[in-house]
Amino acid sequence: MPEYISYLPHVNAILNSTSAILLIAGYSLIRKGRIIAHRNCQLTAFTTSALFLVSYLTYHYYHGATRFPGQGIVRTLYFTILTTHTILAVVIVPLILLTLYRAARMDFIRHRRIARWTLPLWLYVSVTGVVVYLMLYHLYPS
Repeated sequence: MPEYISYLPHVNAILNSTSAILLIAGYSLIRKGRIIAHRNCQLTAFTTSALFLVSYLTYHYYHGATRFPGQGIVRTLYFTILTTHTILAVVIVPLILLTLYRAARMDFIRHRRIARWTLPLWLYVSVTGVVVYLMLYHLYPS
């Protein structure tokens, strides 16, 4: 296994955090009418999320699954967060692509309509990714 693999969970948490910050900044910018800055934030959030996906898949290809050692209520909480995170991570990909597609086509009415769903779901996935990381690597470090 390559040496850098052990660092990837930490890189993934940074990428998820960055994506969440960019999404919030992009939302704030569009509310202020700063369209180009909004676009740049959203495209950077997309790039950050895509880098996360590559890093995540690379890590799990070499490392496999990481077991959560916690017991009791924290275990239930962990798996609840992980399950909702995982399901929505799959659901969000086509929503993100459709939202970006509509913006690229300058179909801003339909872009805004779907972005109202995409943003909170994407934020949830980004933030819960960090929560899962914290629970797995800092609440119960190996």
